[in-house]
Amino acid sequence: MAAFINILLGGVFHAAVLFLVAAGLQIVFGVQKIVNLACGSFYALGAYFGVTTVTWALKAGLPPFLFLPVLIASGVVLAVIGPVIERLLRTVYDRDESFQLLLTFALVLMFQDIMRYFWGANPQQLGNLVMVYGKVGAGGVDLPVYNVLVIAGSIAIALILGGFLQRTRYGRILRATAENRAMTEALGVDVRRINVVVFTLGTVLGTVGGAFVVPTSAASLDMAVELVVEAFAVVVIGGLGSMRGALAGALVVGLMRAAAIALYAELELLSIYLVVILVLILRPSGLFGKPAE
Repeated sequence: MAAFINILLGGVFHAAVLFLVAAGLQIVFGVQKIVNLACGSFYALGAYFGVTTVTWALKAGLPPFLFLPVLIASGVVLAVIGPVIERLLRTVYDRDESFQLLLTFALVLMFQDIMRYFWGANPQQLGNLVMVYGKVGAGGVDLPVYNVLVIAGSIAIALILGGFLQRTRYGRILRATAENRAMTEALGVDVRRINVVVFTLGTVLGTVGGAFVVPTSAASLDMAVELVVEAFAVVVIGGLGSMRGALAGALVVGLMRAAAIALYAELELLSIYLVVILVLILRPSGLFGKPAE
């Protein structure tokens, strides 16, 4: 029983982080119709910047228990790169998807070199800082309180994002732009500004997700590509452009990954791919995606 709870909690923690990145990917595609491979780079950049920011803050005398707000702030600060990258992507908005994929993959390679230049090739980590908040017992399993805070934070972000998209005027404009871009523009909406806001929001979700994960694992150059694979698995399972799909897909991938690591680590990626293949065969549009007309 303890082993099952350990797998469950580990999977939910990974799903919480993965959801943030996948949600950013979904909202960017929904409005801008851009399949953004660079989402993994934003995740890795958030992780590296989070390590650096927290290390600086602790050396400056910050109480260790305040490192979580610093992590969140470090991810939010990276919003400044969103408008810059969006400006570059404007050149491929109306072009074939292959151009979009090539450009965003080029960004992955560029960010990898940037991170290697600033942080080197060795992984960066925060040591045992995750245990500052202590542990909580659950079914005979000791779970770091930090993991609980991250899960709760991701749930809060999901609720806030859902409320923003469904209940606010600006959220309705975003949904209208996703449904009919030309009509929204004809009604006087500044679609160019919408694109900047949406892409920046997607960037922040990715960088905050990366910042969240560094107390539990090291920031490395490989994490960008690894995350892209998992994020697109989430999108395929949940359905492209669906926020509910991002949540469901993240839970499936997170739990499958945790179970595979606990039972037979070599099956970690294979188990995820098997689920993706099954979904593509039985429901190509994903669990919550709209079938192609």
